[in-house]
Amino acid sequence: MSRQGRRLATIALAAGLVVAVAGCSSTGGKKSEQNSGGGVAGGKASTPQITIAMITHAAPGDTFWDIIRKGAQAASAKDNVTLKYSSDPDSGKQATLIQSAIDSKVDGIAVTLPDPPAIEPAVKKAIAAGIPVVAFNAGIGAYQASGALSYFGSDETLAGKTGGKQATDDGFKHVLCVIQFQGQVQLEARCDGVKSTFTGGAYDKIYVNGSDLPSVRSTISAKLKQDPGIDFIVTLGAPIALNAIDAVKDAGSKAKVGTFDFNPQIPPKIKSGDLQWAIDQQPWLQGYEAIDSLWLYKANGNILGGGQATLTGPYLVNKGNVDLVGKFAAGGTR
Repeated sequence: MSRQGRRLATIALAAGLVVAVAGCSSTGGKKSEQNSGGGVAGGKASTPQITIAMITHAAPGDTFWDIIRKGAQAASAKDNVTLKYSSDPDSGKQATLIQSAIDSKVDGIAVTLPDPPAIEPAVKKAIAAGIPVVAFNAGIGAYQASGALSYFGSDETLAGKTGGKQATDDGFKHVLCVIQFQGQVQLEARCDGVKSTFTGGAYDKIYVNGSDLPSVRSTISAKLKQDPGIDFIVTLGAPIALNAIDAVKDAGSKAKVGTFDFNPQIPPKIKSGDLQWAIDQQPWLQGYEAIDSLWLYKANGNILGGGQATLTGPYLVNKGNVDLVGKFAAGGTR
């Protein structure tokens, strides 16, 4: 097991032990609460209520972020946290949201770093104001320089390499990687990773407007008509994948589609063969750990990761294992 894998296993084991101790205590009630370490362990936290701001680069209508929010909400309910969620795909506006959180004197900030040069200064302002910050989902290569305590997310370069190798193994000859937002480091890392390990033939990359899904469909369709040799499309988000599937039909192409990330519509598409595979980064876990780690820091001085990113992915899902993940995706937690 990798170092990161062992770290996640340790976190899960610790959480399990907390629940087990709370459920199996023979003393129960008030005495059990008194023995729980000041409200840090067991059931719902009895620690003082705190407010945490979660600030992301989510675009309107992107269902991926609904899964992250569910994880954050679950941790908030357990940890006696008031969660303030906000988002903007524009990096400058995301930085403004961080400043607003600083001004409102929140107790902690969980933030994505898709454009580190634009967002890091605001993160450093938060830390200078005495507000602990953790990073998640985007910015694995930049979070340490920003001063964030921890990072929770997938290694996007590794994820991209996983996709490129799989496309090679599947026998495809011409890959098209589709990026839905320009300038976001995690998306560029995915396509760069695909390019680095795809050895089956030609590789192309295009940019689409992820905030305008009809234009995503038409742009991909036009590219397929322009270059009928493209036989595999890699998309970097579930809504983009669904539109790519439609674009293939519009263009009369025989290209297949693989994607990064999940929503409840993805497993049925894998089962039907409309999608070859999806690379999951476990967004629910990212949202949960981002909030829970800040609570642990405030309640007990804990810092997760040992100075390294805590990985939640990549995890390749195909017809062979989609049933396991699919039942959780249907419930909105994968």
